[in-house]
Amino acid sequence: MSGRTSDLNTEHYSASAVADVVRTVPPELSGQRLDQALARMFPEHSRSRLQAWLRDGHIRLDSRAAKPKQKIWGGEQVRLAPQPGPEDLVHVAERIDLQVVYEDPSVIVIDKPAGLVVHPGSGNWNGTMLNALLHHAPELARVPRAGIVHRLDKDTSGLLVVARTLQAQTDLVRQLQARTVKRDYLALVHGVVAGQGSVAGSIGRDARVRTRMAVTGRGKPALTHYRVRRRFGEVTLLECSLSTGRTHQIRVHMQSIGHPLVGDPVYRTARVRRANPALDAFGRQALHAWRLAFVHPASAKTMQFESPLPADMQDLLSALQ
Repeated sequence: MSGRTSDLNTEHYSASAVADVVRTVPPELSGQRLDQALARMFPEHSRSRLQAWLRDGHIRLDSRAAKPKQKIWGGEQVRLAPQPGPEDLVHVAERIDLQVVYEDPSVIVIDKPAGLVVHPGSGNWNGTMLNALLHHAPELARVPRAGIVHRLDKDTSGLLVVARTLQAQTDLVRQLQARTVKRDYLALVHGVVAGQGSVAGSIGRDARVRTRMAVTGRGKPALTHYRVRRRFGEVTLLECSLSTGRTHQIRVHMQSIGHPLVGDPVYRTARVRRANPALDAFGRQALHAWRLAFVHPASAKTMQFESPLPADMQDLLSALQ
């Protein structure tokens, strides 16, 4: 897998070409305020974006201007006219190697290498997995965020599922919200971990360093389960599973119990003793999304995929032996 981009075969698309979306208010939302119900009806869009579109008149209820606090009773027609944000105006399809584990008309499963950014953002507006997906499957230009429904940090490797249609994206987002998507990781952490356990600590922005996350009472609930896969003297290989999907969740939770990830440039601590120089030489957080399971949006069958440890983590474990 390569993270290199090419100047050849680049394509542009405009997000303004997205058509209006019309959906009927389901009976179970009866009595709710419109602004609260929109997040349930259009889970493929963020709450903040829906609120902005509602405020700016891009959402209509039964062909009339909609108001955020008005009540809905079920059966109404909501028309959404999606508007491009600054980051959506132009995406470029780039020839970037992707390891496609599985694909069909509804989904694509990718084994992402460390070093590849998933979605364009500040400082990374190209050379991302989204750019690669637009080259691999140009029809994804018609799906918000090119079908991306969950992410991995830039330097975390492993499995991701991408929706190939809007219907598949909506279904997968709902599975993620219901916490039925199974995501298992292999993490190499400092210290000797005694056995299995769980970390339940709300995660939010670190009040002192805004680029970091932290366990804080002001954060969102987060739950990580872990068990020992193997011990290597001063470090332990853990299998971690997520019940929630907060930013940097495993990295923050492991650091909070005194076992930061090997190679983590953000959450490492000065107190960690590293007798083996191979640990200091490892250039990223030692975290790999090795197993992914979800219900297929079209067939309703449970799909499960596994990815072996990448070469750099394999080499590190060999050195530790």
